[in-house]
Amino acid sequence: MQEQYENQEEGQIDLLEIIHVMLRKWWLIVLCGIIGAGALGVYTKFFVTPQYSASSTIYILSSTTNVSGSGISLSLSEQLTADFLLLAKSRPVLEEAAEKVGDGVTSEMLAGSVVIENPTGSHMLKVTATNEDAQLAKDIANTMADVVAKQVAKVMDTDQPNLMESAVKPVAPVSPNLRKNIMMGGLIGVALAIAAIVLLYMLDDTVKDEDDVRKYLGVNTSDFLV
Repeated sequence: MQEQYENQEEGQIDLLEIIHVMLRKWWLIVLCGIIGAGALGVYTKFFVTPQYSASSTIYILSSTTNVSGSGISLSLSEQLTADFLLLAKSRPVLEEAAEKVGDGVTSEMLAGSVVIENPTGSHMLKVTATNEDAQLAKDIANTMADVVAKQVAKVMDTDQPNLMESAVKPVAPVSPNLRKNIMMGGLIGVALAIAAIVLLYMLDDTVKDEDDVRKYLGVNTSDFLV
């Protein structure tokens, strides 16, 4: 029972010692935080290419769509909207949009940089293009929206859907987030500093005082006192 109590006491003492060591090394922890924040900030600012996003929105159909030639009135359903969503991501649409945009843009590039969404509960398609060139991001979004609208009209043999909102040239990048990365770099620096301090403390088995003699050698120095 006494031995168990001593072990618990030693564990508590160790924890307090670790905290004490970190408090004595506070300047090192702060320094590592500053270095980490600065390093990641510089990397983000000068070595990461900013990305810009632009979005355009088209209203696919009205509440009902008359399909000419068939005389059938189709209610706009979730399934129909899902079909248009797949159509918007199809190869013919991407190839036509790439050809119209030009500037070396390919259908493969569009497939990886354009996101097409159907906002929940709506009859709209939102086209978002991301590119390192803000003007090109705008052009891609508007071109894709135009091509999608034409393809929907062609497939459904009906009027072309309306463009609700045209993309505008973005003024600020969506990534990278400089402030967020600086904070992350600082936290990483602090975490590494604390980890290093704790590791060095755990590996340090040098005897410094009477408590260490008792802990490491199991000898009570008071037994030698006369």
